[in-house]
Amino acid sequence: VKPDSPLNRLQEDMQYMAMRQQPMQQKQRYKPMQKVDGVADGFTGSGQQTGTSVEQTVIAQSQHHQQFLDASRVLPEFGEVEISSLPDGTTFEDIKSLQSLYREHCEAILDVVVNLQFSLIEKLWQTFWRYSPSAPPDGTITETSNLSEIESRLPKAKLITLCKNESILKWMCNCDHVMYQALVEILIPDVLRPIPSALTQAIRNFAKSLEGWLSNAMNNIPQRMIQTKVAAVSAFAQTLRRYTSLNHLAQAARAVLQNTSQINQMLNDLNRVDFANVQEQASWVCQCDDNMVQRLETDFKMTLQQQSTLEQWAAWLDNVMMQALKPYEGRPSFPKAARQFLLKWSFYSSMVIRDLTLRSAASFGSFHLIRLLYDEYMFYLVEHRVAQATGETPIAVMGEFGDINAVSPGNMDK
Repeated sequence: VKPDSPLNRLQEDMQYMAMRQQPMQQKQRYKPMQKVDGVADGFTGSGQQTGTSVEQTVIAQSQHHQQFLDASRVLPEFGEVEISSLPDGTTFEDIKSLQSLYREHCEAILDVVVNLQFSLIEKLWQTFWRYSPSAPPDGTITETSNLSEIESRLPKAKLITLCKNESILKWMCNCDHVMYQALVEILIPDVLRPIPSALTQAIRNFAKSLEGWLSNAMNNIPQRMIQTKVAAVSAFAQTLRRYTSLNHLAQAARAVLQNTSQINQMLNDLNRVDFANVQEQASWVCQCDDNMVQRLETDFKMTLQQQSTLEQWAAWLDNVMMQALKPYEGRPSFPKAARQFLLKWSFYSSMVIRDLTLRSAASFGSFHLIRLLYDEYMFYLVEHRVAQATGETPIAVMGEFGDINAVSPGNMDK
């Protein structure tokens, strides 16, 4: 079945209904099967099948899901390490070795993700960071041949020395942001396009495991390096969770936007909202231009009346954001203006929802769903626009606040 075929949607709906009708104890359907080596976590069945049939089912499902990825993406180039003075006991050759080893390591991670072999990432991390457990682990030992090859190219003692250097920390953090952004774009190339629920679940399970895997693999690495690495992987995990939630909301909203009677009910209810009162209350807090608010209200009603598709709504939201942020283009205050726009957008939408709730509007449920999606999608658009304006990746924009100490007024205005 082609990825854009409506049959995928039908299949998803049937799976979803089947899951809804299962008794609670059977819903542990997507538990990772550690035994199946090299297969995506979350694709396995209830575990009652034999090993080989589970493996075949998982591989077949994994191959089906690969068509929803963007496997054509390659890892962009990493920048060079900018270092003023060499750490004691290291040479420029050691830094070159670290650069080439880390590049190979990131490419291996990308290959594993493209093949949906999520559980192998823990082993890749353990190999790179020379994981040495205090007691023999059960089946997680890294291959000694890989370890000895890495050790000969960059001994662990030198790796630990380099991990304490601020320039190396900064360089590795930048590399991680580039790699994780590439991984997000491989796994979720289009946040609005339907994704099979099993693939969404596998991505969410993967995001949940990442921080634990990394912290465990770096058990005897300097603390500053662990903090830097975990902050980047945490931003990656958060992005995967947000984008899969956004995708789920988009598919639920698609059904509402295609329902003529629901759209008509929404229009009737919206026309009863006292927008003058909404603007009066919001203007004191948000200080938005009255003409712009009036224009958005008219545009919103018109777009709803035309029974626009989800993609047309997405284009409308993008245009709203561009118009609102146009005066700040190319100015240092752009990120701050973008955050203010999100706060104002959220405030206005909550005021409209409040009015609909107090009027016991029949279409309240539909509006609530649409509002959740539009708020989440606006956040997605702003995040990408700020990244474009600052020359960073969206992951880096989100990762700036992974460390609580970074959230100072100076950094917020940066």
